Amino acid sequence: MFSNKKKKDSQERSEKSAVDLQRIPKHIAIIMDGNGRWAQQRHLPRVAGHKQGMEVVETITKAASKIGVKVLTLYAFSTENWKRPLDEVNFLMDLPVKFFDRFVPELIKHNVRVNVMGDEEQLPKKTQEAVNNAIEQTKDCDGMILNFALNYGSRTEIIAAVKNIATDVKNDKVTTEQIDEDLFAKYLLTGQLTPYNDPDLLIRTSGEQRISNFLLWQIAYSELEFTDTYWPDYLPENLYHDIVVFQQRDRRFGGIKTQKGENESK
Repeated sequence: MFSNKKKKDSQERSEKSAVDLQRIPKHIAIIMDGNGRWAQQRHLPRVAGHKQGMEVVETITKAASKIGVKVLTLYAFSTENWKRPLDEVNFLMDLPVKFFDRFVPELIKHNVRVNVMGDEEQLPKKTQEAVNNAIEQTKDCDGMILNFALNYGSRTEIIAAVKNIATDVKNDKVTTEQIDEDLFAKYLLTGQLTPYNDPDLLIRTSGEQRISNFLLWQIAYSELEFTDTYWPDYLPENLYHDIVVFQQRDRRFGGIKTQKGENESK
């Protein structure tokens, strides 16, 4: 067991040393997938995977903060997840209560501020209270933002933004001529993350290669990385590896590179 720990520590150091700390993605978003399958492979109830996944959130949050990530967005619960069995939904709704009760002091210690985006009004009272308390307790932290997408769906978000813009046009607060990408982005839930609204890197664990109604507008030019690792097995060395893969990509944003390495439009 000791030798395994030494091997893991060595692997983590190796992956971390390969990361270019001058080119860390400012905003990383993660679809934390595979909790249920991780548990089933171990003949455990699905909720055991969610419990272990919560432990991983703590580990990855600290790792991301230490290397200079500005925003870490985690897809914690989608608007579609209400379709799951009631016992599992109840367990998931209780996780933020347990998570924040235990982890907020560590977040403050690491200067991490909590943010939540999604339809909070549909969440159980105890979940809303836990979320609001965590936001209040970490509000003075000015390091990394730990942004939970909780009861979040991107199509719902976009429709709400369109309705709000239409209302503001009707009330003469905005003209149709003013509507462009920058204005639209301000009406999205990620507007509160400015200037890091859009993820540079989107990671999905578990081997699935879908976006699942997550940040559809915001990932227009994000780099996507799909890993076979289930979320409960996702370690800091996995994060460092995915960042290295990101750093090896050629991001042109629809342009071409000049000889000086600068981007220009086609």
